[in-house]
Formats: sequence, C-alpha cells, structure tokens
Amino acid sequence: MSADADAADEADIDEEEESSEEDAKLLDIDDLKVHFDPGGQIRSWLTDTKVRAVDGVSLDMDEHDIIALVGESGSGKTTLGKSAVGLQKPTDGSIEYRGHDIWETKANPRHSEIEFSEIRRSMQIIHQDPSTALNSSRRVRSILSDPLKKWRPELGPDDRMETITRFLEYVDMTPAEDYADRYPHQLSGGEQQRVTLGRALLMNPDVILADEAVSALDVSLRVEMMDLMLELQDIFNTSYLFISHDLANARYLTKHADGEIAIMYLGNIVEIGPPDEVLTDPSHPYTEVLRWAAPPIEPEAAQRAIKEKPPVRRIDIPDPADPPSGCKFHTRCPEAREACADQEPELYDTGGEARAACFRTLDDHEYWDSTELEGQDEIGFSSTNPEDSS
Repeated sequence: MSADADAADEADIDEEEESSEEDAKLLDIDDLKVHFDPGGQIRSWLTDTKVRAVDGVSLDMDEHDIIALVGESGSGKTTLGKSAVGLQKPTDGSIEYRGHDIWETKANPRHSEIEFSEIRRSMQIIHQDPSTALNSSRRVRSILSDPLKKWRPELGPDDRMETITRFLEYVDMTPAEDYADRYPHQLSGGEQQRVTLGRALLMNPDVILADEAVSALDVSLRVEMMDLMLELQDIFNTSYLFISHDLANARYLTKHADGEIAIMYLGNIVEIGPPDEVLTDPSHPYTEVLRWAAPPIEPEAAQRAIKEKPPVRRIDIPDPADPPSGCKFHTRCPEAREACADQEPELYDTGGEARAACFRTLDDHEYWDSTELEGQDEIGFSSTNPEDSS
C-alpha cells in the first residue's frame, strides 16, 4: 500500500473519530448508581446495607440544554448532579462527556484522547450558599484571578484584570472596577451569587451544575437571577443542570428555555419531560404532590385550583437504606395497588414528549386488575381505568 493510501486511511479514521465525537451527547448518563455505607467502614463490615442515593438513573443532555432536577430533600438530586460533573464517583453505570467515559479517562489517562482536567474544566458548579463558596479574606478580583492563572497562563496582569472587568459586567455588576475591589462580605447575597456565576463562566464551561443556586435569594431576586442565567446561556452556549426542591423555580427556568424537568424520588427519575406537559397534566402521583405543594412564581399560576388536602397518604419519606419493594412511591401513593408493591415500573411514554415511571400510563397493565392497597379512600385524586372511560 502506498504512503498516500496510508495517509488517506488515517485521514478517514480521524474524520470518523471527529464525527463520532460531534454526534455524541454532551452528557450521557447510563444506569448510574451511587450507593453509600450508612454507618461508616466498621458497620459496612457487619452489614451489606447501602444507602441508594442514586439507583439506576439514565439521562442525557444536549448542547445549550437545561434540565431541572426536582424532588424532596434526600431524593438524590445533588448526588446525581455531582456525579454528572465528575465530582462523585459512581458505584456502577457510566457517565460520558462527548463520548468519553469520565471515570475511565481519570483512571487510564494514557489511553484517553482527552485529559480528565479538561473534562473538569468544562463542568463547573454554583453552590447554594455563595458566602461559603467565596474566600472571605480575598477581594473579588483575587477570587476571579485564580482560575485565569491556572487555565489561561498566557494572560498578563493587565489582561487578567480586563477579563475580570468584562465578566463582572456580564453579570450586571457595575461599575466593575468598584466591585472588583470589594470583599465578599461587602456584597449582598445576590451579588455574591453573581460572582460565583461569573467565576464559573470564566472557564467557558459546557455544563454548569446549579445546585439550589437561587434558593438562598429573596423571591424578588430569584427571577432576576434566573433571567441572567438564561441571558448568559445564549452568550456562552452553556448548559445547566439545575437542582431545586422548588418546582416553581424549575418551571420558570425550563419553560423559558425549552428545557426539561426531571422529577426524582428515592434515587430514581419518576417523570421527565417538558415543563408544561409534566406540570399541567402529570402522569406520576409524586409529581402531583410536588405540584400541589409548589408556590406560584408567575401571577397567572396563582389562579390555578389547589386541593384542600395533599394527594399523598404519608408525609414521611421511606429510609433510602431500606426502600420499599416494587415502585418506591407505593407506600405513600393514593393510587397504589398490589402490582405497585410487587413490580418496579420503568419510564413509559405518556402519549406526548414526557415519560413517567407509573403503571397507570399503560392501558393494558395488570395494575388495573390488581387489588387496591389500604388507604386510597382516605385522600388523593381520582384514578380511572382507561377501559371504563372509553
């Protein structure tokens, strides 16, 4: 074979690899599991009990995307988010960034086409409490200089300061020179969070994990902060994995960006889809509980009918170290039947773009012929067999 032919073959291989990377999802999470020992190392020797913080989640994210993870405290939102951006090693399953397995890349750097440090740079995080995320003894300009010194060492002091000034203006902190000289305690909570957002964007990331990023702000500032996040998403072409226990915040952000809401319960996604579809006509009873409890964030939402009683049989969440059999929500669900206690549902199509892990979405499932569990007549919303309504 000639040298020209060899070169042509190598060029074809390179083109195929580039095409494969371009076609790959920004993030591709497959059957992710993150389990913890509940009582430390000693107890782990005595028992096989594990806290199933994330227990078999599959999720993918595209460029310029927004996915909001919503659920009660302890549902696994933060653990899933930290795993997605390479901060928490999974027990099982895989997480791929642009077709590259994150943890395989870290474990075998010599055999990887991309460095783990590059993956981590492309995935940034905004914490809930900005006051603890910013060094109180350093000025804003010093805080923002550190990532630039590490990732853009070619910049001199003047160029760094010019970049910092520009990013402070991006996050509406003007005059930028004045804010650059302040310490974190001289900023309001909203201003501190803007600094953390600007610091994340300095890395030109592909994904930002916003972990309860607006929950510590006053209600009047939450919409302002979310609008800023949406504006900067268009400028920097980044994606957000937005974690919240507040359905109203998740609804606002995803609705204005054609994103998706993923409802989490005890380590699993139980419903996912466009916000209008998931929240207007939820297919999973747990989503109905969250919708009932969510305060309205927009004026027109305040006019919707609200039930007098929550559509749930029990308030307490089961122990994640000893979750119920079958559908994990069946112990609290007012629609539960024997099939729910025996079988674990998958995410089924609901007839639109959403999917829900509930047998009630299937017209021909044995759920409809199984016996109701005790307590359904005490509280809840109506459940009608599709065959009866036809």
